[in-house]
Amino acid sequence: MAFLDYLPLIIFFVVYKLSNIYTATWALIGASALMLVVVKLVKKSISKQQWWLFAAVVVFGGMTLAFHSDLFIKWKVTVVYAAFAVALIGAQFGGKSLIKSMLGEQLKLPEPVWRKLTFGWGAFFALMSVINLVVAYQFSQNTWVNFKLFGTTAATLVACLISGMLIYRHLPDQEKS
Repeated sequence: MAFLDYLPLIIFFVVYKLSNIYTATWALIGASALMLVVVKLVKKSISKQQWWLFAAVVVFGGMTLAFHSDLFIKWKVTVVYAAFAVALIGAQFGGKSLIKSMLGEQLKLPEPVWRKLTFGWGAFFALMSVINLVVAYQFSQNTWVNFKLFGTTAATLVACLISGMLIYRHLPDQEKS
């Protein structure tokens, strides 16, 4: 199911390379809607996060198309990442780890590790929101599209690997094998 999450982005990238940012934005909106239909058919429920991301695609994609400006679709990335950062860090300061609430059933980790993971991912999303703005404003549209697919995906994989190493160090020995 993880591949399905990246399918709208891949479709956006391919359509952009074959056409332009506006056709690619239409494709992103359509692919995102189709993804929700598939998720509903397969999993029977659509998460709040998936609804929120779809709404962001529709709103920022719609503004991109309505105002014929690629800045809106570029800002969607920054807004989504910043919202994730604020949600993670804000909830942690409020005494709740959103990462623990998502993974706590599968993993038993000490509270300090949950805090490190939460703050780490919050910092990652905050940093990525800023980097996205730098790339959006300082580089070409083509560079931004390439960054959106390859740069953010690679950065996310690195963040996952770092998280995995942190988690692995704190797993009971029987779970490490």
